[in-house]
Amino acid sequence: MASVAANSDQGQPYGQVYLVGAGPGDPGLFTLRGKGLLECADVVIHDALVSAPILAMINPQAVVIDAGKRRGRHSLAQEEINQLIIDQAQDHAVVVRLKGGDPFVFGRGGEEMAALVAAGIAVEVVPGITAGVAVPAYAGIPITHRSQSSSVTFVTGHESAGKYRPKVNWRALAQGSETIVVYMGIHNLGPITAELLAADLSPSTPVALIRWGTYPQQETLIGTLETIVAQVAAAGFDAPAVAVIGAVVNWHEVFKHCRPTGTLWPD
Repeated sequence: MASVAANSDQGQPYGQVYLVGAGPGDPGLFTLRGKGLLECADVVIHDALVSAPILAMINPQAVVIDAGKRRGRHSLAQEEINQLIIDQAQDHAVVVRLKGGDPFVFGRGGEEMAALVAAGIAVEVVPGITAGVAVPAYAGIPITHRSQSSSVTFVTGHESAGKYRPKVNWRALAQGSETIVVYMGIHNLGPITAELLAADLSPSTPVALIRWGTYPQQETLIGTLETIVAQVAAAGFDAPAVAVIGAVVNWHEVFKHCRPTGTLWPD
């Protein structure tokens, strides 16, 4: 947990902003610190993929604002979200920016924190469990394994809205990491697998796609670099999903029935 103090030149008593990671969905994975902040918040500005049980923890008297982004239909531009948080902090004592996963793992939390610091507003980050760790675990896939994978890379598969512009060096990743975990990669899966195959990864390299990870409706699709794109099309498999690429995927068949059962999802 990191905190940056406000420094207003005019000495204006702004509120405190908390960038809170909501985790991947299962309310049992939400932090106690995050829950306590939701219960006392004056304003909560939340992402689209924050689960309903976590939203239900919000103080009933709080102002709740949905600032969620989804592929192809962004409700607000990032700059508008930054300004919205600043505006709310100027009028309220406790403002929670509730973000899916972890604020600093493909969550634009760094951009929001920079905007708040520039505006002289006190801000604190409360980490959350990121999907790249939790979702494979719920599918019975250890992202590292002493005999198969001593390295893991987390990478975004969605670098720009509406058009694939590959800035990630997929060919270097193919040779430099034994396990690759791809966030938001479904819609660019074809170009991604083509790049990895061009880097001489075996066509039989196992791939797991895990949709709605840690939710009750979680689904897993297992294939290979050679087959997974066709499997996605045939199954109508869509976002939100995490992809795991590497030999550790083979553990899914061994551990797939070991999914956590002590969750806090409502019946």
